[in-house]
Amino acid sequence: MPSLKAEILAVLFAAGRPVSLKELRALGHPEEAILRALKALEADLKEGHLGVALERVAGGWRLLVHPEALPAVERVLKPSPPRLSKAALEVLALIAYHQPVARAELEAMRGKSVEGVLESLLERDLVRVVGEKEAPGRPKLYGTTERFLEVFGLESLEDLPPLEDGPPLLLRG
Repeated sequence: MPSLKAEILAVLFAAGRPVSLKELRALGHPEEAILRALKALEADLKEGHLGVALERVAGGWRLLVHPEALPAVERVLKPSPPRLSKAALEVLALIAYHQPVARAELEAMRGKSVEGVLESLLERDLVRVVGEKEAPGRPKLYGTTERFLEVFGLESLEDLPPLEDGPPLLLRG
């Protein structure tokens, strides 16, 4: 029978996405034991000898390529990271920092239409409709998704960098 650490590693490998503590409880072990095993697994993988690392992101844990192994992965798989246009990054940042936010509010902040960009972000599952505004016409309100957290390596929205002196330059009109 594999150790709890081995079971967790297998689950994370098979999932290919962040796995929450709630999900890992299905292994039938106490939460404290699961957390200890995760900490031990993270320590085992930290040096990069196995080519993978453990990352806490989007309310769970996932496996990713260790930075030291990236050159080998790039040589063999030649991955091309998903690209977001400057406009998409601008709109995504506005949504991340101002959510929930309506399309008209995004357009007012940006000074340009966001319709096509917003559709693209919805298709990529980086944003979603989170409700309707209590206003005439009941406009949709947009917010970020778990996928957004995964793509940007954030555990939660609290991990977004602070906006100390107003929005970054790319967010100014």
